[in-house]
Amino acid sequence: MSLWQRPIDLQAINAAHQGTLMEALGIEITRITDTALFGTLPVDARTRQPHGLLHGGASVALAETLGSVASNLAAPPGWVAAGMEISASHLKSVRHGRVLGCARPLHRGRSTQVWDIQLEDETGTTICVCRLTVMLREKNPV
Repeated sequence: MSLWQRPIDLQAINAAHQGTLMEALGIEITRITDTALFGTLPVDARTRQPHGLLHGGASVALAETLGSVASNLAAPPGWVAAGMEISASHLKSVRHGRVLGCARPLHRGRSTQVWDIQLEDETGTTICVCRLTVMLREKNPV
């Protein structure tokens, strides 16, 4: 059974993030299954630190993006998710290629959600593990 409460359209999801950090860093949502959301981040001049390694902040930006998109898709209609806390453990460095991320829910409550986000290099080696907590609130009427 799918955990998503909203229609899934990868093209529309990625298009909605034009002009944001996602676009600036080259983050793309690539796949959504019934239980997880996947995305990628290039390791290039936009995302490396001065020593030529993937910047830890870029990893966290990918993780928070995946968890935030997932939590908003899993939120009830009329509700939005906003990040409260993120933690990251950087396990391995990356110099080139793409980072692949997967967000899966650990907890989906009425007012909070907690997401586990695993980042891997192109060989499938885990490079970073993250946990994102978001709060749910009713969308403000316009």
